Amino acid sequence: MVQYNPKDWITFIFRFHKSDTFRKLFPMMIFIGLYTYGVGYLELEYWKLSEKNHLSNITVMHGMLGFVISLLLVFRTNTAYDRWWEGRKLWGALVNNSRNLAIKLHVILKEEHDRNYFEKLIPSYASILVKHLTNKETSLQLFDHAELKIDQHKHHPNQVAKMIFQKVNDLHEQKKITGDQLIILNAEIQSFTDICGACERIKNTPIPYSYSAFIKKFIFFYIMTLPFGYVFSLGYYAVPVVVFVFYVLASLELIAEEIEDPFGFDANDLPIDKIAANIKKHVEEVF
Repeated sequence: MVQYNPKDWITFIFRFHKSDTFRKLFPMMIFIGLYTYGVGYLELEYWKLSEKNHLSNITVMHGMLGFVISLLLVFRTNTAYDRWWEGRKLWGALVNNSRNLAIKLHVILKEEHDRNYFEKLIPSYASILVKHLTNKETSLQLFDHAELKIDQHKHHPNQVAKMIFQKVNDLHEQKKITGDQLIILNAEIQSFTDICGACERIKNTPIPYSYSAFIKKFIFFYIMTLPFGYVFSLGYYAVPVVVFVFYVLASLELIAEEIEDPFGFDANDLPIDKIAANIKKHVEEVF
């Protein structure tokens, strides 16, 4: 995730980060510029069309469709940001629930080896969830200090949650935890699976294909038809104008594509690796 000062306008204007849409769209912007120049040359120099030609009125269509495409892109970016922000809230809840579970177990448990078990196991859930959401094979190296047996062919976070509850239940049967304490601890343990399921819903449910494809096609044909009317009023100055319009519209779609899956490796995705590391740090401090 990119760290920045939101009040530093000059840096935003003149710095091009590797995730900036300008870098990604630059080849296409060159193509659009050459395409606009070619259309302008054909209309003004080759065919020698005048402003009275019917093609000059195509800007009326662009004026009407501009409002529509703006509404579509606003809805697209808002929907993508809602998914990004929901993912952040879920991981914030995981941080809080991990702390709460660690605090309660630290107070309830009296034996050091029981505390040590949960000191390693609770942060392991967050680490496993990171690998699970980024589609990486979970390695047993994550658990060098805990006696865990992970079946690589089964749902990894569920296995860790099961181990946590199994240990709590064993402590209850050993009379180290009362029935009321077991009920109190169950809420945090259950929340781990609820958070995992919600993250999977975001990860595995993309924006409907027909909607995403329609916006891309709409932007493409909108931009491709802009030069036919603009060259009559702007001449060859239509080249930078059309390129700029394409940059704005396509950038909004690219931003939405990047943030709609907040659990990837893009620059603006959630720093879940760092959040998991903070969970480990905080749980160890509690114990």
